[in-house]
Amino acid sequence: MRILIASDKFKGSATGAQVAAAVERGIRTVFPDAVIDAVPVADGGEGTVDAAVASGFEAVTATVTGPTGEPVSARFAVRGPQAIIEMAAASGLDVLPRGEKAPLTATSRGTGELIAAALDRGCTSIVLGVGGSANTDGGAGMLGALGVALHTASGPVAPGGAALADLQSVDVSGLDPRLADATIVLASDVDNPLLGDRGAAAVFAPQKGASADDVAALEAGLSRFSTLLEQQPGVRLSASAPGAGAAGGVGYAALAVLGASREPGIDVVQRLTGLADRIVGADLVVTGEGSLDDQSLGGKTPLGVAAAARAAGVPVVAVCGRSTLSEEQAVAAGFLRVYPLSDLEPDPAVSIANAKLLLVEVGRRLAAECLPHDAA
Repeated sequence: MRILIASDKFKGSATGAQVAAAVERGIRTVFPDAVIDAVPVADGGEGTVDAAVASGFEAVTATVTGPTGEPVSARFAVRGPQAIIEMAAASGLDVLPRGEKAPLTATSRGTGELIAAALDRGCTSIVLGVGGSANTDGGAGMLGALGVALHTASGPVAPGGAALADLQSVDVSGLDPRLADATIVLASDVDNPLLGDRGAAAVFAPQKGASADDVAALEAGLSRFSTLLEQQPGVRLSASAPGAGAAGGVGYAALAVLGASREPGIDVVQRLTGLADRIVGADLVVTGEGSLDDQSLGGKTPLGVAAAARAAGVPVVAVCGRSTLSEEQAVAAGFLRVYPLSDLEPDPAVSIANAKLLLVEVGRRLAAECLPHDAA
């Protein structure tokens, strides 16, 4: 009996590794001698560095500028010339002081400082995972940390997206020359442009605390920034490009100035972890995330794992905090069954607080219901 567990985090209650450990405990109450392979996975956002470290990368810590200017300690992962960076570790909502959102002034500068730290270690292949950002600054802060000069009439531009409306000049000539020899992958499933009704400000800034007036101010700043940036030599694409709106516009800066290519985060993580090879020969694959819903169908971790399992001819089940998918949607996504914790504990607060214990029971149930008992 061989089972592979490849789950993303349950945000606010369990990391991917903790999900796997709890499910494994439950499975072993039914099949104590099962061979269980746990593979931490993510969709390019939070958890991507953990997945890389579990696959043999070294964890490295750097002190960088946080989203509101305070120093934060951020981890990234390194193996030889490769570096894996989570934007959320430096510029994310989860590192805002006291959790207080700053939609107009939050900066991506720390993300640029992490890229510089990877370059300092000699890395020439960088994966930038961009989920969970706190900023809507078009990546201006990131570019500033990497040598791009951004000035208003009175001096360097202030942090954040709103201040970009006062930009008078952008100069990319000081961009860190080491980037010319680096390959950067933007790990993101977002295909929104930078500007407009589907842009970074309109769609994502409200999740970062922006009011309607704030969204208008951020849109004006991003528009001014992109107009000036696209006048610079070597800028590779426009604000309308798919993915430019990712992470408050960091996608735009990475694609246009750093020469990044865009790839679905789950594809990047699967390659790092060798997931496809590890699925081969398994009797069952278990995947999951906190909420299994319509957004999951757009390419989140469980769907990527399910696709890999389906390609190998291995049945896959999903565990989650809650599921809003219909039975038809779940089957179409490739899941044999879906096990929401809400079936065991309908109170969300209690379910979140006791997720690890509930996952043990889920592991017991899926082992009893989905595994052949003559194969133990």
